[in-house]
Amino acid sequence: MRKLTLDLPVLLPEIPDERDRCVERLIAALQAEPAVEEAHLKNGEPPQVCIHYDADQLALEKVEALAKRAGARITRRYRHLLLDVTGIRHQRHARQLGERIGKATGIVEASVSGAGVVRVEYDSEAIDEAAVREAIAETDLMITAPADDHAGHDHGPGEHGGGGGHAHDHGGIFGENTELYFAILSGVFWLTGLVLSFVGGVGETIPIVLFVIAILLGGYFILIEAIQTVRQGKFEIDFLMLVAAAGACALGEFQEAALLLFLFSIGHALENYAMGRARKSIAALSDLAPPTALVKRDGATREVGVEELVVGDVIVVRPNSKIAADGVIVDGISAVDQAPITGESVPVDKRPVDEPDKEYNLDTLPAEHRAFAGTINGSSPLEIRVMKLAGDSTLSRLVTLVKEAETQQSPTQQLTDKFERYFVPAVIGLVFLLLFAFLVLDEPFSASFYRAMAVLVAASPCALAISTPSAVLAGVARAARQGVLIKGGRPLEDLGGITALAFDKTGTLTEGRPRLTEVIPAAGVSETELLTTAVAVEELSDHPLASAIVEGGKERLQGAAVPEADQLEALTARGIKAVVEGQQVHIGNRRLFEELTGTSVPTEIDGHMADLETRGNTAMIVYRAEKYLGVIAVMDVARPEAKATLAALKEVGIRKMVMLTGDHQKVADAVAAEIGITDPLGSLLPEDKVAAIERLRAEEGMVAMIGDGVNDAPAMAKSTVGIAMGAAGSDVALETADVALMADRLDNLPFAIGLSRKAKSIIKQNLIMSLGMVAILIPLTLLGIAEIGPAVIAHEGSTLIVVGNALRLLGYRE
Repeated sequence: MRKLTLDLPVLLPEIPDERDRCVERLIAALQAEPAVEEAHLKNGEPPQVCIHYDADQLALEKVEALAKRAGARITRRYRHLLLDVTGIRHQRHARQLGERIGKATGIVEASVSGAGVVRVEYDSEAIDEAAVREAIAETDLMITAPADDHAGHDHGPGEHGGGGGHAHDHGGIFGENTELYFAILSGVFWLTGLVLSFVGGVGETIPIVLFVIAILLGGYFILIEAIQTVRQGKFEIDFLMLVAAAGACALGEFQEAALLLFLFSIGHALENYAMGRARKSIAALSDLAPPTALVKRDGATREVGVEELVVGDVIVVRPNSKIAADGVIVDGISAVDQAPITGESVPVDKRPVDEPDKEYNLDTLPAEHRAFAGTINGSSPLEIRVMKLAGDSTLSRLVTLVKEAETQQSPTQQLTDKFERYFVPAVIGLVFLLLFAFLVLDEPFSASFYRAMAVLVAASPCALAISTPSAVLAGVARAARQGVLIKGGRPLEDLGGITALAFDKTGTLTEGRPRLTEVIPAAGVSETELLTTAVAVEELSDHPLASAIVEGGKERLQGAAVPEADQLEALTARGIKAVVEGQQVHIGNRRLFEELTGTSVPTEIDGHMADLETRGNTAMIVYRAEKYLGVIAVMDVARPEAKATLAALKEVGIRKMVMLTGDHQKVADAVAAEIGITDPLGSLLPEDKVAAIERLRAEEGMVAMIGDGVNDAPAMAKSTVGIAMGAAGSDVALETADVALMADRLDNLPFAIGLSRKAKSIIKQNLIMSLGMVAILIPLTLLGIAEIGPAVIAHEGSTLIVVGNALRLLGYRE
């Protein structure tokens, strides 16, 4: 039995990450092959598919061809569609619509968010995109996204269907707020009828007519939803409310029936209005990019739509205007406000690259040369060469990923949905039994019927249905405004529950590039002599440490002349040598000078070296013309914000902070002591980092891993929540992480964890309030203490309190 390992992106090039369902399909397809014993996924960067096969039956080339063919078949067949829609009135309505859309032949999965987003995965061999749109249009939804608006991973090019023009918006004659207006009118007629019922000389007929009108207005949209759910063979809250209202009418209690439907409809309408605030937060992201751009073509500058821009175009960005595309700055110096994308509060200085015509990789381009669509230019004009099409920009991907996140259910939401599926039928059963209470109790049927209707109202779990999704929606929207992408309810809840954090060192806790940290001249030598000699030699080298010495040395020399050096020679594992002003210069470690002089390094020099190395520095001796000039040291220094960030993390409840690095343990200890890491782990190989995460999970239960989202992918995959820092412009980091900090700033981490903690707390509060209200009202109505009117007021009041509580997340501050 032999093994073949293939990169997952080679087999399934369009999938966003290894958690995509198409990976399961690929594994199943490979395992169905007769000569394949096993196929499984291996974590790594990139993820890989490992195939165990019988070499006697299949040649290696044949196995590879089988795998690629299976991947291509799945890529052609399964596609995703992400569309903006209107017509969603509340979260339960969204769930009902998702179930209806999902029943269409060929649709594998459909999810509808209260934020107005539909996500569909479909089998293109059974249904095309036009038919998917038709299935959506047959519900209460109006598609507002353009006909070619694809998101997620769209396996294959797909056929662009109609834009949903024939779909019907369920708003009604007054537009999207029709339900709210109907509810208000229902209340007006109910109140008028109530007042007239106490006025002498007014007969019973007029108030009853007014109550009936209130019932019709308040019950219109409730009836529509009840019919839809009953057609699906389900009995949900809307149906329960209609039954309760009908029961009250049957008893001649028209006033209570009108009150019930008025309050229920106003509750729904206000819930929809409140949820609209969160939807607008996401819509605001989409509006960040300008619709047009000034592009230089054929020697002239003209205005074109951003969708007409092509890679390689040079756009002109005027002062104080929005940047239209992701790209590299080729001319102009300005400060750019990147807060809309990265959440950075201070504008970032931008300057052109040294070679404007050279090809650059945006992922690795320094921040000062890179521009993002949707950011705002400062006071000077810029010229930017377009590196990504409008649909592929960081802003576009951010909007898409936020919308996808809104369609993902959290564990608590899944639990409450499951609870509802059992609870509602149980309530109907209880109400049915209560109808016959008059056979046991000494009371008329009308009293038993009234009690049953009151219990029906009290037991309806409206607040429970909205408690979690409203908090998730608001939390994800608030995070996106701060430049933090949280991919759905599960990461939001999980991040709020972690007590341990693992950090990659290089580039996460440190700046990722060495700096000159110490310059210690020998006795009788000036710092200038030491630095000019070292800089002269290191200028000839292309080693990363050399550039740190040159840059830092010139800063300290403040314009002092540096002599020229030549005849550079690298001395393997020891250092370098060159000639400066006719004199031989050596720079390197102790071994070099012990070999060169035949004696030990002087005690003073050796002491400085030992002290610097203990503090995590890489120390080097400078020796010129048989004379020790002194010691210089470089180190990958901690980020300026690291210490304050770790202190803030302790304040939000992170007990254990582990640093993972391949550097020597002494270096790890030095960095940890400087910034406040509790557990520094050095000298780690990539597989050691994975093992460290597994140990940490065993000890703490939940752990988040923060890194760059690329090199740290295996360890991040093993953590409860993977967090990528500096994800703006990095497609890999955006797609692989559970949480992405768009700015290359560590201090956004306490905000993300604090927000998640707050969201988790609000979800818990909402569950306690919603379930508590049901638990209180059911006994009160069963015992006849609470009637239908008070039950409705308490019921709808709890729903609005729950929504209002969730929307507090939109205003969250650290």
